[in-house]
Amino acid sequence: MRNTRKSGKVTLADVARAVGVSAITVSRALREPDKVSATLRQRIDHTIRELGYVPDPVARALVTGRTNIIGVIIPSVTNNVFADVLRAVYDVIRMTDFGIQLGNSRYSLLEEEKLVRLFLSQKPAGLIVAGVDQSEATRSLLVEASCPVVQIMEVGDDPIDMMVGFSHYEAARAATRHLIDRGYRRPAFVAARMDPRSQRRLQGFREETEVQGLFDETRIITTQRPSSVAMGVELFGELMSVAPDADAVLCNNDDLALGVLFEAQRRRFRVPDQLGICGFNDLEFCAVAEPSMTSVRTFRHEMGERAIRMLVSAIEGKRPEEALVDLGYEVVHRRSTR
Repeated sequence: MRNTRKSGKVTLADVARAVGVSAITVSRALREPDKVSATLRQRIDHTIRELGYVPDPVARALVTGRTNIIGVIIPSVTNNVFADVLRAVYDVIRMTDFGIQLGNSRYSLLEEEKLVRLFLSQKPAGLIVAGVDQSEATRSLLVEASCPVVQIMEVGDDPIDMMVGFSHYEAARAATRHLIDRGYRRPAFVAARMDPRSQRRLQGFREETEVQGLFDETRIITTQRPSSVAMGVELFGELMSVAPDADAVLCNNDDLALGVLFEAQRRRFRVPDQLGICGFNDLEFCAVAEPSMTSVRTFRHEMGERAIRMLVSAIEGKRPEEALVDLGYEVVHRRSTR
C-alpha cells in the first residue's frame, strides 16, 4: 500500500485515496476520532504510518481556529522547581492528542512578552504561563487571547483566566514563625535572583519579624545574581560580616540553604543549636542532608498536573468549576532547626 508519490509532501488527499474514503472522512477521524468506526480509524491510522503523513498545523488552524499545541512559558529550564512542574505537564499530555511548545523567558518581562506574541500568532489550543506579574502589554495579550490560559506558581486576586499555585508571602511568614517558635530571636533572610516571587517571600519574612519585634534590616542579604549552592556560601559569608549574631537563616530556596549549611559547618557553627537553617521548596536533597534540612514544601508536581488538566478540560469545552486553585504549602520540620 506504499504511496506512489516520488517526491513532495504526503497530503491528506493521499491518505484518503489509499484508504478509499473522502478527505473529509480522514479529517474527521483525526479531529474527532469518536465519530468514525473503530475499524475505519485503525485503517486510517495504519495508512498514516505507512505513508508518513504529518498533519499540517497551519491547515488545521485555518479549519478549526487553533492548532493542537499548548504553549508553556516558564522563566527557567534548569531550575529544579520548574523541572518538576514540567515533568507533570508532560506526564499528563502524553495521554492526549495535544503537544507542548516550551518557551523560556529567562526572568525577563520583555522576553515573556515576545514569547506570548509568538505563541499566540501560532494559534495555540491553550497557554500556561508562570507567575502573576506579567507586563501590562503581556497581560492585555493574554486577556484578549482566543484560547484558555492558566497562570501557575502563585495565586492572586485577579487571574487572567485560570490559576494554580500558592501564596509565597504566606509561606514565608509561616517559615519565619517556625524559626521564631523554635526559639530563634535573631532571624536572617538570604535570597538570590530577586524575581517577584522572591520579593513576596522577603515581604513575608519582613512582616512576620516586624510583628514579633525581631526585625533587623542588617540581617537581610539579597542579590540579583542567579541562585546556586555556591551563592549560598557567599551570601552567608556576607551575612556574618554585617550581622554575626544572627542565629537563624530563612533561605529563598534550598540551593542557597545547602550553601549556608556548608559554610556554617566550615565555620564550626553548631546546627541547629547555634544556627537554625530553613530552605524553601523542599527539594529531594533536603531530607538526606546532614543534618536534614527544614524547608517549605511546595506541591510542584500537583501544580503542573492540575494546570494541564484544567487547560485541556477548558479546551474541550468543560471549564473547571474552580478557576483558582490554591494548593497551599507545608513547613517540613527537620534537624536543621531546633
